[in-house]
Amino acid sequence: MIAATSLSDLYSQDEFGLVYRLAQPVPQTPRKVVILLHGVGGNETNLLGLAAGMDPHTLLIFPRGPLQLGAQQFAWFRVTFTAAGPSIVAEEAEQSRVALIHFVQQVQARHGIAPMDTVIAGFSQGGILSASVALSAPKLVKGFALLSGRILPELKPHIADPVKRAHLQAFIGHGELDTKLPLSWAKRSDQWLSELGVAHLTRLYPVGHTISTAMRDDFLNWLEGL
Repeated sequence: MIAATSLSDLYSQDEFGLVYRLAQPVPQTPRKVVILLHGVGGNETNLLGLAAGMDPHTLLIFPRGPLQLGAQQFAWFRVTFTAAGPSIVAEEAEQSRVALIHFVQQVQARHGIAPMDTVIAGFSQGGILSASVALSAPKLVKGFALLSGRILPELKPHIADPVKRAHLQAFIGHGELDTKLPLSWAKRSDQWLSELGVAHLTRLYPVGHTISTAMRDDFLNWLEGL
């Protein structure tokens, strides 16, 4: 397999709604697409390391969160970490969910890729948004991955009915030593997906709020299994 080694220049096209980069080399005739979302305070360059070992026919897209927090620091929504847990700006999370649904549709239309050949995944807040998109608009994707993330309780009224989400598959990877989003969030996500009847694989690692080598490898193996 040919690993992507760099990112393209930033694409800014009105019809997509979000700016993004593509992993290079870009396949001439992509068979599937993986959309990778960065975490809060990061940017679209952060997850290039996940590209290593992927099928060379996979189009890898890295969109940038719409909110700028600082120099090269972006987010999908603002969040404050309190003793009672994360407190989010729900309106911004909802706006990003809708923007990403539109973005996925534009990607599929531009590159001729079917929903069953589409996966959305992300780290931390990016994982949150990947779950938000997949569970509310499952017709757009085959699966999604939460890498040190969680599923927002605020998503509940937007979750699609069981028939529409029956095909979904998910991956949960989480650090047992995570202090930003403690292990309890991974357990809640695991339980919630079980209750929703969404097939999923959960793996835990002796690390903090990060993507370890083992987590990356397990995610890539799960992805290959799709």
